[in-house]
Amino acid sequence: MILGIDVGGTFTDFVLLDGTGQVSIHKLLTSARDQSIAILQGISDLEAGPETIIVHGATVATNALLERRGARTALVTTKGFADVLEIGRQARPDLYALHPTRPAPLVPAQLRFELPERVAPSRAAADSETEGPPGNRGGIVLLPLDRGATDAVVQRILDQGVEAVAVSFLFSFLNPAHERLVGDRLAELGGERTPHISLSSDVLPEYREYERTSTTVINAYVGPLTDRYLAHLEEGLEGRRLRIMQSNGGIISADSARILAARTALSGPAGGVVGAFEVARRAGFEQVITFDMGGTSTDVSLCPGQIQETMEGAVAGLPLRLPIIDIHTVGAGGGSVARIDPGGALRVGPESAGSDPGPVCYGLTSEDGQRLAEDITVTDANLVLGRLDANHFLGGRMVLDQEAAQVYMQDLARRLSLPLEAAAWGIIQIANSNMERAIRHISVERGHDPRRFALVAFGGAGPLHACELAQGLHIPRVVIPPHPGVLSALGMILADVVKDYSQTVMLPADQVDAATLEQSFAAIFERARSELLSEGLSEGEIQLLPALDMRYQGQSYELTIPLVSRASGTRITEIEAGLQASRAIDDFHHAHQRRFSYANAAEPVEIVNLRLKAVGKTSKPEFVRVPSGGLNPKAAHAGYKQVYFADPNTPRAARPVPTALYERARLSPGNIVVGPAVIFQMDATTVIPPRWAATVDEWGNLVVEIGQV
Repeated sequence: MILGIDVGGTFTDFVLLDGTGQVSIHKLLTSARDQSIAILQGISDLEAGPETIIVHGATVATNALLERRGARTALVTTKGFADVLEIGRQARPDLYALHPTRPAPLVPAQLRFELPERVAPSRAAADSETEGPPGNRGGIVLLPLDRGATDAVVQRILDQGVEAVAVSFLFSFLNPAHERLVGDRLAELGGERTPHISLSSDVLPEYREYERTSTTVINAYVGPLTDRYLAHLEEGLEGRRLRIMQSNGGIISADSARILAARTALSGPAGGVVGAFEVARRAGFEQVITFDMGGTSTDVSLCPGQIQETMEGAVAGLPLRLPIIDIHTVGAGGGSVARIDPGGALRVGPESAGSDPGPVCYGLTSEDGQRLAEDITVTDANLVLGRLDANHFLGGRMVLDQEAAQVYMQDLARRLSLPLEAAAWGIIQIANSNMERAIRHISVERGHDPRRFALVAFGGAGPLHACELAQGLHIPRVVIPPHPGVLSALGMILADVVKDYSQTVMLPADQVDAATLEQSFAAIFERARSELLSEGLSEGEIQLLPALDMRYQGQSYELTIPLVSRASGTRITEIEAGLQASRAIDDFHHAHQRRFSYANAAEPVEIVNLRLKAVGKTSKPEFVRVPSGGLNPKAAHAGYKQVYFADPNTPRAARPVPTALYERARLSPGNIVVGPAVIFQMDATTVIPPRWAATVDEWGNLVVEIGQV
């Protein structure tokens, strides 16, 4: 049995796959003060036995960075480089800000310590004929690390009572000996007080001092919190095996997540993209935009035939140079709060009511009976407009307080000098505008035409808004999976074990042959195999996918060029011949042409980093085609009600329209639902506007298209 668990800002979602292939879903309000409370309650509700494997999308690292409540962290670095976190890069994200601001470093000045040491970046810099580690020309010690100075700094750190230490020396990616010495002394002198230790040579053995140091500091900053959370959760799991979703769309053991906690910073959204792309692929759609609207935020990702990764991620404005799925997030969700700004304009988000106090219509109260929520949210607006139904929320397990939503909405409408429904409609339009801008950012602004993509809508609120978003972007088709409200949790049980490795080498590409590549990759290959075997995988389940970061000499940034495809062999020795014969240089020129519209085959090419993605194949749930139940959806019909939709005769206004209601559980493949319609299910509500029609496909998806009626 495998149980996927996604903890969101409002709801915690569960998808259980039992030994017979049956899938069970569940949703609970997130226990904000202690996330494990809802998790353990859900496990109990689903009767997931002790043999169940738990795959969990953790938000501890993300929340710690967003709220700046991570561990008290120290940084140890090369003498003269204590301010690298302050200096950063010269890039200005807001060019026209009169008073530009940057996020404060996670490590304050008094906790940044320097040590005299130096490693050479190249043989020429060292003025020596001695080779460094295999695969590079540097790593020679110019100034040895002084043992006495090291012990003095370690003692000062221990006296400060820090919980975590990040160690990042210059060129340690070429020779990690000095970093390992500091780590060893922290462990030896710290004893029971030993802090969580993060070495840059373990976290990110790549050049670019600022990004490497920032990523290592982030790993240290969130490490102790992640460790405590996982230990507390594992205690409640009573022996059940726990795996954690990573930001790259793969899973790792809880022990690995403790060591490399920064890799879990975007684990929940990553699960959603994995689940959405797999559902869409099976339905015949590979050019997709994933649209995940939850209670707190909306996550969108463009997948042009494959899930895209990036190394240029950031959380709360802090560089995180680790492989992550390319996801863009905005503060727009069902719980996004509507407010009037000082200029009298209506604003929606990014603040969220979350699960506590939640939207007004949730009716949550304190122990003495006082209402907790007083801020109107997007969910309240959908209820007032008839798009949500008070008696069909969470399959009827939670009855919404429509009267309270209308009372509080009326107060907001009065302050805006608008009718009740006009104020609610305005909230929906502003939220839609924020989400539409996010989709444009990942598509139009990157040269992709959204009309060529299908929009895969999921999350508890995604199917409510998807069709109107698609209409605004001229996307002709929306795909709504069978269980959209828990798709991120489903993606977690679909994920493979994935580990990423890298090593900076800085080699001229035309001087590298297959033997050199094999020697350079040997240690990374061995480490990957060893670590995946320790995750419980067999040799036959492991796939190794080497790649090279390449650039023209003199460029600042690289393109990643795969050496083998996912469908081919996984050993570096299976590459046909030398680097040129293996077409890596040619592949780089072609990739550069596609990305930048030019290439120069006469320019020398440089290999900057070796990369390896190690994939451990896991067993997957069987997706079963559902037999057709005929073309008449009357069996699923649940009545009619007035629902507000855009008024075609009055711009930016809405009008009530008689709308058919359906129970999704009673729809079967071949059924066609013509809009306007609202479709209810336990984990989400789907709104089909006028001029749209939904067809149930053989996988149980709703494929909604405009202009079909």
